Amino acid sequence: MSTIQMRGKGNITLPVNLRNKYDLGEGDVFTLIDLGDGSIILTPQRSEVNRLGERISRIMDAEGLDLDDLLAGLDEERERYYRDRYAAS
Repeated sequence: MSTIQMRGKGNITLPVNLRNKYDLGEGDVFTLIDLGDGSIILTPQRSEVNRLGERISRIMDAEGLDLDDLLAGLDEERERYYRDRYAAS
């Protein structure tokens, strides 16, 4: 359990241990649900784009790839796709 205080303009600061635990940072968006009895639920909303980007980054790190490798692989895949679909037989 944590205690927080509302500041001017309605700002609250989440404790650092929660920000670290849930990888929360400046600009993150939250859903606020009013339960109607004085209780609220605050839920972080991570975009699917961010999740996928982080997943790609972890895979690239694990495979020892950099951005140039990724772009080269995309070019190769595009060429293969074109050959398979549109090249004269």
